[in-house]
Amino acid sequence: MSLCAFVAKFFYNLAISLKLLRNIPAWLKNKYLLTSLVFAVWLLFFDDQDIITTHFKHRRELHKLQESRDYYLQQINATRAELEQLKSDPATLEKYAREKYWMKRDNEDLYILPQ
Repeated sequence: MSLCAFVAKFFYNLAISLKLLRNIPAWLKNKYLLTSLVFAVWLLFFDDQDIITTHFKHRRELHKLQESRDYYLQQINATRAELEQLKSDPATLEKYAREKYWMKRDNEDLYILPQ
């Protein structure tokens, strides 16, 4: 391909692209609008602190924390019920002391068997 043919083809392609650019509305060629759009897309999808992924991470973490809270509230209620039972029933208190703290009466021997 000769240099003249290359230059002619280059200017022909340039003229076609300029015609295409004339068909684009002026508000789409505004550099501030384009910059703002690129910035918004970057913040929404590609940034480390992007809105979409961060939102889902926070919702998942909130759900886990709520499950954890429910579990611990259930444990607190069970412990309170056990405490009330220990306060009201001496037999239960004795059983608890023997099982948890290996307490014994004076006339008894305690044997601990490994499990």
